[in-house]
Amino acid sequence: MSENYRSREERRQVKKKNQPASKKQKPKGKTSFFRKFLISCLLLGIVGLVAGVATFFVMIKDAPKLEKAKLVNPLSSKIYDKDGKLVYEYGKEKRTNVTYDQIPKLVENAFLAAEDARFYEHSGVDFKGTARAVLVSLKGDYGSQGGSTITQQVIKNYFLSMDKTPKRKAQEVYLAYKLEQQYSKHEILEMYLNKINLGNRSYGIATAAQNYYKKELKDLTLPEVAMLAGLPKAPNNYDPSKPQNIQKATERRNVVLKLMNRHGYITKAEMEEASKVPVDKGVEKAAELQAMPYPAFMDAVVKEVEKELPDANIGSDGLEIYTTLDTEAQKLADNILNTNIIDYPNEKFQGAFTFMDTKTGEVRAIGSGRGENKAVFKGHNMATELDRSAGSTMKPIFDYAPAIEYLKWATYHQVDDSPFKYTGGQDVRNSDRGYLGQITMREALKLSRNVPAIKTAKEVGITKSKAFSEKLGITFNAPPTESTAIGTNEVSPTEMAGAYAAFGNDGKYTKPHFVKKVVYPDGKSKSFEQKSKRVMEDYTAYMITDMLRSVVTSGTGTAANISSLDVAGKTGTTNYSSEKAAQYKLPDSATRDSWFAGYTPQYTMAVWTGYMKDSKDDYISSKNTKIAQLIFKEMMSEMATDKSQFKMPSSVVKEGNELRIKGEKRDSSPNTSVPNTTEQPKQDQQQKTEEEKKQEELKKQEELKKQEEQKKQDDLKKQQEEQKKQDDLKKQEEQKKENEQNNGNGQGNTTPPNNGGGGSTTPPNNGGGGNTTPPNNGGGGNTTPPNNGGGQGNPTPPVTTPPNNGGNAGEVPANTGQ
Repeated sequence: MSENYRSREERRQVKKKNQPASKKQKPKGKTSFFRKFLISCLLLGIVGLVAGVATFFVMIKDAPKLEKAKLVNPLSSKIYDKDGKLVYEYGKEKRTNVTYDQIPKLVENAFLAAEDARFYEHSGVDFKGTARAVLVSLKGDYGSQGGSTITQQVIKNYFLSMDKTPKRKAQEVYLAYKLEQQYSKHEILEMYLNKINLGNRSYGIATAAQNYYKKELKDLTLPEVAMLAGLPKAPNNYDPSKPQNIQKATERRNVVLKLMNRHGYITKAEMEEASKVPVDKGVEKAAELQAMPYPAFMDAVVKEVEKELPDANIGSDGLEIYTTLDTEAQKLADNILNTNIIDYPNEKFQGAFTFMDTKTGEVRAIGSGRGENKAVFKGHNMATELDRSAGSTMKPIFDYAPAIEYLKWATYHQVDDSPFKYTGGQDVRNSDRGYLGQITMREALKLSRNVPAIKTAKEVGITKSKAFSEKLGITFNAPPTESTAIGTNEVSPTEMAGAYAAFGNDGKYTKPHFVKKVVYPDGKSKSFEQKSKRVMEDYTAYMITDMLRSVVTSGTGTAANISSLDVAGKTGTTNYSSEKAAQYKLPDSATRDSWFAGYTPQYTMAVWTGYMKDSKDDYISSKNTKIAQLIFKEMMSEMATDKSQFKMPSSVVKEGNELRIKGEKRDSSPNTSVPNTTEQPKQDQQQKTEEEKKQEELKKQEELKKQEEQKKQDDLKKQQEEQKKQDDLKKQEEQKKENEQNNGNGQGNTTPPNNGGGGSTTPPNNGGGGNTTPPNNGGGGNTTPPNNGGGQGNPTPPVTTPPNNGGNAGEVPANTGQ
C-alpha cells in the first residue's frame, strides 16, 4: 500500500533500475548541441531569406517605370527624292516594324526554340534558367551564363542598361513579371522581334530579312529562318555575310535546327535536309555602311525639317521625308565643283550655288564648297548659310525693279552717269573710273554702272527699296544705306536664287525650299510646299527680265549666254576695302566675290565664287571673275529642257527695242526718244481669245474715232489760223493806206527798236514769240524740235557706245564686301 504512495522521485529511480542497459538515455549534452544547431540553421535561413528579400526590394526600388512610350522602337527616317525614290535612311538604327499577325509561324517557332522554349508557360521569368545564371554570376563571371527569357530580353533592350550586375538582374526579373501583367504574350513577342539586333545594321526581324536575303518574312525558307534565329546570341560572330564567319554560322544554324526538332517544331528529316544547305546560300554580300549621299542637300533637308517641326526627332521618329531633290542635277552639281569640268585656279578657290525651279521654288540641287571646304552633314552649308556681299546682282532687286514698280519708269528712261559723291563725301566710282553722262536705264543695268544705280535708289527711296527687296526674300544684316544700292548687303545663293526667280515667275515670289512633305508613321502628313505670292506687277518682272536679257547678250554676262535658251541674268563683283588691299598688297584688279544670278522660264540659279579667307595670294583675278558665269552655263546647258520664251504681258508696250508700262505717258526724261510703235516681236505674240479680239476691234474703232475727231479739230484749227492770217493781212493793208495818207510817222506807230518785239514784226535774235521760227537751241510752239532737246517729235534715240573695258563695267563698287 505504502508503495502506492511513493514519491515521484522514488518511482523514477525504481523505473531506472528495472530498465535494460541498451535502452538507457543518451547523455544530455549531445542532444542539446544538435538541437541548437538545427535551430540555428533554421534561424539563419529565415534571416537570410528576409535579408535576401530586403536586398531584392532595395535593388528594385529605383527600377525604371514601364512607360508605354519607351516600348516604341526608334525608327530611322527615310528620305526620298522628287520622284519618290528612296535616297537615304537617316537614323542610328535601320529598322522596319511588323505586327504579330505579320510574323510567320515558322519564324516564331525558330526564335522560341533558340531563345525561350517555355515562353507560353512562364510568367516572365524561367526560375530554373535564372537560378543557373545567378549561381554563375555570384562567382563574379557576370552574364557569362544565359537564362533570360524573351520577356526579360525585352526589358533589357527597352529599359535597362547593358551592365551585367546582380542589381540589373534583379530589376530585370521584377520588370519582366510586371510586363507580363500588362501585355499579352503576342504583344511581348512582337516587341522582341522588332527590337533585337541581328547584325549587318539590322534591327528587327523584318529588316534582317531584307538585309540578308532581300526577302519579305513570309518568303523565308527553313534554313534561312534558322540562321536568323541563331544571330541574337552573337550577331557579329554568326553573320554569314562575312567569309570568316561561315563555320561558326553553320554550327549555330544547325544548333537551332536541332532545338526546333527537339521541341517538335520540325521533323528529323526536315532538320537534316536544312542542315545540308550552305549557310551563306542566298545571303547578300555584306554591304559597307552607306555613306550619306549628297551631304550638302541632306543637310539642308534635315535643317529645314528640324526648323519646321521642332518637336520631331528625325533619327528615331520613323518619318518619311519627301524632298525636292533631282539626283541627276545634284550629281552634276557635285561634279562641276569637284572635277575638272571647270578650270579652277587652285584648290582654295571656292564655289557655292543654288539651282531651283523658277515657278515652284523647289530646290533641285545645291553646290557647297570644294576640297577642304566641301560640304559635310550638319556643317556649314555655303549654299544656304553663306553671307557674302552680293555686289551688282543687287541692282535689279534694290534699284531698278523698285523704279519701275513705284516710279513707272520705262526701260529707256534716262539716268545720269556723272560724278557723284555719297552723302558722307566719298566719291562713287564706276569700274572704268569714267562716266557716260545721260544713258538709258537699260544701258546702265547692262553695263553695270554704279553711279546711276545709287541715284536710282535714292530717287525711289532707300526705305522703299528695302521693303521691296524683303518681299523677294532678301534679309538685311544692317540698315540699308546708299551703298546697299550696289550690293554691300550680304546674302546666300539660296536667297539670291529665290529673288531672281520672282522676276522669271511673272512677279510672284515662292520661297526656296528643300522638302515637299513629311509623313508620320501613323499616316498623317505635313506639307512643306510654298505658295506663290505676288510681290510686284507683271510689267515690273518682265521689263527687268528683258533688260537682264541684254546683260547676257551684250553686257557683262555674255559668258553665261546659252543660244538655245531664253536666259536673263546679272553679274556681280565686290572689291577689297582700301585697308585690306594695302594690308595684302593686292592689285587694283583684285576681286573678293564674283556672282552670277540668272534664270530661264524653267530654272533659276545663283552662283557665288571666291575664297573663304583673305590673303595676299587668295583673290579673284580679272580672268577668273567669269567662273561664276561658266558654272551657271554648264548647269543650265545640261539640265534645262524648256526652250520656251518669257512672254510679254499685256500691261507692257514695246516701242522699238524698249518697253514702257501700258497706260503710262511716254517717258519725258531728258534725251529720251523712241520710235512711235507698239509692235510686239513674234515670239511675244500670244494667241488671243475671241473676246480679246472683239475688245481689240472695239479699241481700234475708238482710236479711229478719236483720230477722226482730232483731224476735225486740226482742220478747224487750220481754218481758224488761215482766217487769222487773212485778217492780219487785211489789217496790214489798211494800216499801210492810213500811213500813206498821213505821209510819215504818227504817234504810237513808230518802228520798234532793235532787240525789241512787238506786234507782228520780225522777232529779235535769240528771242521768240508768236508763231515765228524758233531760235537756235530753243523750242516752242509747233516747231521743229531743237538738237539735243526734247520736243513733241520722234527723233532717233541717242546711241551710247559702251566703254572699252573688257565687258566688266560697273562691277567694282566702292568699299563693298567688308
